[in-house]
Amino acid sequence: MTRKNDLTIALVVVLSVAGRVGLSYADTPSPDGEVSVTPAMQEVLRKIDTDCPYDVPDLPLKEDATYANTAHVLAPFRHVEPFMRHFLVQLEYTGPGRAKPEPERIESVRLGFIGPIEATVSVATGGKSHGEDLGKKMLQGAQLAIEHANAAGGYQKRRVPFELVVRNDNGLWGSSGNEIIDMAYRDKVWAILGTIDGANSHIAIRVALKIEIPMMNSGDTDPTLMETNIPWIVRCIGDDRQMAYLLVDTMYRKFDFKRVGIIRASNRFGRFGVREINDGSRRLGRPIAVEMAYPLGAEDVSLQLERLEQAGVDAVVHWGDAEDGARVLNQMRARGMKQPFFANDRCVSDRFVEIAGANAEGVVCGFPWNPDRACPRLDAFRAAFRARFNEEPETYAAHAYDGTNLLIWAVQVAGLNRAKIRDALAHRTESWPGVTGDIPFSAALDDAGEVFLAKREDGRWRYYSREELEIPAE
Repeated sequence: MTRKNDLTIALVVVLSVAGRVGLSYADTPSPDGEVSVTPAMQEVLRKIDTDCPYDVPDLPLKEDATYANTAHVLAPFRHVEPFMRHFLVQLEYTGPGRAKPEPERIESVRLGFIGPIEATVSVATGGKSHGEDLGKKMLQGAQLAIEHANAAGGYQKRRVPFELVVRNDNGLWGSSGNEIIDMAYRDKVWAILGTIDGANSHIAIRVALKIEIPMMNSGDTDPTLMETNIPWIVRCIGDDRQMAYLLVDTMYRKFDFKRVGIIRASNRFGRFGVREINDGSRRLGRPIAVEMAYPLGAEDVSLQLERLEQAGVDAVVHWGDAEDGARVLNQMRARGMKQPFFANDRCVSDRFVEIAGANAEGVVCGFPWNPDRACPRLDAFRAAFRARFNEEPETYAAHAYDGTNLLIWAVQVAGLNRAKIRDALAHRTESWPGVTGDIPFSAALDDAGEVFLAKREDGRWRYYSREELEIPAE
């Protein structure tokens, strides 16, 4: 059987499963090209369908009781009532754009992709760029979503295919903003998926705010990304704040560690990733004993490990890329340091295990979803991904698949109008049934779904929920 036939069969399998189990609320198109939505979502679409450029639709705003599911004992200023609490009420978009008509002639519906897929070397990045292995996986997930949408008929209203416009995020300061401008004005994309690097994502969404184009983030776990209060950005992956809360609860409330040390990458990802580890530890009365940083790609971290030893820590938290994390772990064990090793989600990877070898056994990481759960949607996605790329999907591919499908759904139900696409995403009335699990959006338009712990046991990663760990939220 040819590879083309394998792909065709995989597409048919995924599309048939989607119709049975609800891969999305854009289930199957009716003969007139309409896409089915729930009654509550129909009401949202009715309100955003306006002919007056100055009308602001009367849409209900999401309101959360707590920000980012923060437990009371981990909340700042919990002993006093602050003057104002931020990010609890959804930011409303009151600008224009909803009255713009669809273009008369289109050959395809273009969606943008920006991610690190080609390596670069520059002074701005401190040498060779990194993250291309993650960006390529993210691109594969987006490509598969586009192919599945086209196999189902493309943009149903106009019977034209979707097209993915791909741009490299090369890590140069400000370059991601230039790519957003090019995609918005030259390529005329309707929405954009990307990117991974925290600094570049912050630049990209500020440019998107000026351009007024929807952006879906599926790869940047920086907690501050959604704290910009930009109404054009939505994220479909659990962030470092959520994963840090679970790690903190595990270290102190389950294992009762007294002194925890941190070793992290000396970049934005490492610095912001451990912020809630630091804050949570302090609020539980067990401040971090020592925090050490290392340059990206460092081959020798003996100085940092010596400081951790001197501090007498009984557990170590690492925050950085998989290869760096594996080298840190190997050097710890070579020095005779037997402390439990906790890490961030990037270490849940084949590359980490390849480098760490037997030392990987027992490592515990925060993780934004549970790849082991029984789910027909996930099974169908895996089968299609294997047929298309001849490899297993991982977290960046799976979240990009969900994020791209969310953008496709918003285009299908709202039409070719950037403001309406934003409204459909921001005011979606139900959790998105993704391959990574149900994705409910918070008032800050962040993924408020459950996060997990991944533990390396018996040569494989096993995933545990808060309930399975017997750690209540409070």
